[in-house]
Amino acid sequence: MRTVLILLLGLTIGQGMAQEALDQYVKEGLESNLVMKQRHVSLQKATYALKSAQSMYLPTVALQAGYQTADGGRNIPLPIGDLLNPVYRTLNQLTGSSDFPEIENETINFLPRNYYDAHIRTTMPLINTDIAANKHIHEQQLQLSELDVAIYKRELIKEIKVAYFNYLSALRARDVYRAALDLAREGQRTNEKLVENGKGLPAYVLRSNSEVAESEAKLADSEMKARNAQSYFNSLLNRSEEAQVDTSFDHETALLQAVSVLQNDTNANGEREELKSLSTGIDIRSTMLKMDRRFAIPKLNAFLDLGSQSEGFHFNDQTRYYMAGLQLEFPIFSGNRNKYKIQQSRLDLQNAQLQLEQAKQQLQLANSVAYRNLQSAWKNYQSSKSQLEAAQAYRRLITKGYQAGSNSYIETVDARNQYTSASMALLINTYQVLSAAANLEREQASYPLTQ
Repeated sequence: MRTVLILLLGLTIGQGMAQEALDQYVKEGLESNLVMKQRHVSLQKATYALKSAQSMYLPTVALQAGYQTADGGRNIPLPIGDLLNPVYRTLNQLTGSSDFPEIENETINFLPRNYYDAHIRTTMPLINTDIAANKHIHEQQLQLSELDVAIYKRELIKEIKVAYFNYLSALRARDVYRAALDLAREGQRTNEKLVENGKGLPAYVLRSNSEVAESEAKLADSEMKARNAQSYFNSLLNRSEEAQVDTSFDHETALLQAVSVLQNDTNANGEREELKSLSTGIDIRSTMLKMDRRFAIPKLNAFLDLGSQSEGFHFNDQTRYYMAGLQLEFPIFSGNRNKYKIQQSRLDLQNAQLQLEQAKQQLQLANSVAYRNLQSAWKNYQSSKSQLEAAQAYRRLITKGYQAGSNSYIETVDARNQYTSASMALLINTYQVLSAAANLEREQASYPLTQ
């Protein structure tokens, strides 16, 4: 019980130190990653799309103006002069004056000449069920965009952690190969001195030269992998490739945290944003189906025009006008296209429901696989730790035996290679445990996004 309490106390104290640098990089990546910025742009677009859908309830005011002029074509003759001139002449004779002059016959053309019509039209929807449905759909699409951001956040957090562990692993692998190279060079110098003193074999010198060359090649390869890992990690944070990376990470405390994850429930995917996104998609399909089923509900709009119209660009009390009215649209026949659209929407809804069920199965499977991978990685780590202790003890014994003349140089090379292989196995398994824990954290969606 005392051991357990000490372990828990050490885990609590070391948790902040182990995760401080990594959590800072996660925070930086969530703020500066280019793909994350693109997701936020899409979220802003969805926000404005919702505002646009909400504005459909408001009236629309627009200025409409037109100008027409023409000549020729059909016309209507009006014999006004032939009808009124005899009357005017009689009146002039009776009054003895010329107060009633004669007028000419008129011709009215059907086509307008220098005619304009300018008005401000205000339209207002009174009955339109599509507006409410469209607004609800855009609200759900905004939720989809928010969930899309959260999904990529979790994926980015996992990628940052795994890339960070890969970089640390590459650095430690470089140190292991560097130490192996030092041991190989030390063996090379020892064999050369033995040959010089007539106590060694030239074949051992050749073997040691080959071992040095092999160690140098492995060291160069490890340095290249470390640079590549650094470049990829910095690219996730939108930094320069050569930017320095803080490596102050307590992997021992992190391993204890990874083991504590194994005590959690493996069925912790109920809050996955992917499932919420698919559920929201089902709601959208359901709303679209309801909207298609209401195709027979009439649409009613009101309008008001305030303007002026005349020939010759006049503007006075005779040209100004207003006109108000209602516009009713009621579908009668459209070749059964509305019914076919309802069937398509119903099938889309059914397909979305099947996708949700399939996603639940896939996420459950992925969560179980990630949990078992962490278990396997932890067992491999414990095994490699024991193998390293045995290889280290074996190397010490063989080295002492070689110095005493009881063991051959080939045995020392074999012991050194076993020690190097065991060190690399422990190194790889250490960060495989941490990477597996990061993958399980992603599958369980346990990282707090609101911190």
